[in-house]
Order: sequence, then C-alpha cells, then structure tokens
Amino acid sequence: MTTLDSLLERVRDRHHHFTVYRGDEETDLPDRFATHAVNVDVERLPSGGPGPFVVIEADGEFVGAIGERELDWLLEPPIARPGESPGVSEGYRVLFDVLDETVFRALSRRQLLAVSREIEDRAYRVGIGTLAVGFQTLSNFESQADLYRELATATALDVHVFGAPDWAPPDIPGITYHRNSGQAQERHWVLGFEGGLDQLQACGLVAQEQTDYYEGFWTDDEGLVDEILTALGVHGTPT
Repeated sequence: MTTLDSLLERVRDRHHHFTVYRGDEETDLPDRFATHAVNVDVERLPSGGPGPFVVIEADGEFVGAIGERELDWLLEPPIARPGESPGVSEGYRVLFDVLDETVFRALSRRQLLAVSREIEDRAYRVGIGTLAVGFQTLSNFESQADLYRELATATALDVHVFGAPDWAPPDIPGITYHRNSGQAQERHWVLGFEGGLDQLQACGLVAQEQTDYYEGFWTDDEGLVDEILTALGVHGTPT
C-alpha cells in the first residue's frame, strides 16, 4: 500500500551528489547543504572563470547545474499568488526541475510555500485536472481560502483539500474537503497536480514535519505524482 511515508522513504534512498565549483571568491554554498541528504564535494575554478555554481548528480547520472543566484531563490524564494504574473515561477522553475526528487532537510515553511506556489500556479495555468492539497489541519487552509476560491472558480480544476477538522471551511464550488483525523496526514504538507490532459504538467510535493523543520521532496514525474494522489485516495483526470 502506497503511503506518504513510503514515498518519502523511497526517494530518500536515491543517492544524490552535489559538486560545488568556486573560484577565489567567498561562498557559503557548501555550508548550505550541510543539513540536506546529499554528499557534497568542492572543486576549484581557474581565476577569471564563472561564478560559483553547483552540479547535481542522482544515482551517478548528471541531473543539472545551478548558479549561486538561482540557489539563493531557494533560500529566499519568491512568493506570489497563482496567476498574478506570467513570470511568477519562471526563475524558480530552474530549481523545481533540477532539484526534482532530491530530499531536503531543514526546509522552512517559506520554502515550502514557494514550491507550493509553483504547483498551484502550474495548475492555474493549465486550468483543468485534479489538484490535491494536504494542509495538515483545516485551520491552516483558512489563510489560503481566498486563493483557492480563485483557483476553483476561475478554472475547471477539481480541487481536493485535506486536513484535520479543527476549523469549518466555507463551501466553495469546485473544492471537496476531506476531514482527516489520522496522524499520518497531519504530519505531511503535500500537493499533487496530475497535469490535466497533459501529463508533462504533473508536479507534486511531499514534506514531513519534524520537530522544528520539514523534510521532503518535490517532483514533476507523472508516475510519482499519481502515487501521491493514490496515497491521498484521489483519482486523476481520465485520459
């Protein structure tokens, strides 16, 4: 049986290797990965070369490279409402794609909110399909209710909201509430969008709450997104 915990454990088992390339300039890139589930090496660049950047490998295969500026977006990510600007997630998608299925520890709520906005914005732009969101508790949904009202009423999305029933949410056309009291879902910040009629638009996030941080991953693999929806008991759009 697929559960959110089992998905996180499976992705955690992947081996990620980050190589930080730097010149003579000061950089704290190696320190930024100290709490993440990755191995980190540092290599010197010749004088006059490019600025610091990181090369990512997964299970021995090249995944991508990120410059220091782009990495800063992960630590201080842009946060905007879906649909506010056509470029709302253009820069942040570099991180979303390159760091796909990398387990990160010590994620803050702000960082998770930025990844969530990327998923919500993609769902908004596609305008059709199933979007499932776990807020841990329904009271966490209260501050997002207006945003999700727009998502549900301005599109043909089928939105499912999960959370422990500690608050009575408003009835919103297009939104189905799942009032859960199980501890497993209360521990997880989770989103899954199966892409509507285009599976290439599928994306998801699973993060487990620890004592004072979150540990989790995001993905744009349609198979893994389908498993996220299955773990939540939600079925995607028929193709």
